[in-house]
Amino acid sequence: MCLVPVRSGTADFTLRFPAHPSWVRTARDAMRTALRSAVPLNGELIETAALLTSEVVSNAINASLCCRTPPPVDIHACWSPEGELQVRVYDRGPGMPRLPDASPAVDQEHGRGLLLLSSCARRWEVCRHAPGPGKSVWFQL
Repeated sequence: MCLVPVRSGTADFTLRFPAHPSWVRTARDAMRTALRSAVPLNGELIETAALLTSEVVSNAINASLCCRTPPPVDIHACWSPEGELQVRVYDRGPGMPRLPDASPAVDQEHGRGLLLLSSCARRWEVCRHAPGPGKSVWFQL
């Protein structure tokens, strides 16, 4: 069972974009820009959210690129009633992300996204809401 936290419905931020690697930077920059206007004095939250968004979006795009016609990726961010930032990234690609069994080698370029999520997010989860491909990865800071 997937326990997506209750959201406040205020200060929502949503972005839908094509599943193309060039959009990772756009997603990260959009998150950073939205948070700079909402919490301008919380640089640590802004940079952590931008980093984790980038990692989760990268995974979502990679999953979507496995489809014959890559479907779009969605990001939704909002504040919980307790004041925590909640970010959800939804893709329609196959497969489920998994934490690696061991840390990747120092010279390996991939494989750290979920490890970063595990160490930086207060909570996170992978959810499959319907039969067929697609899932959400959400995290809370």
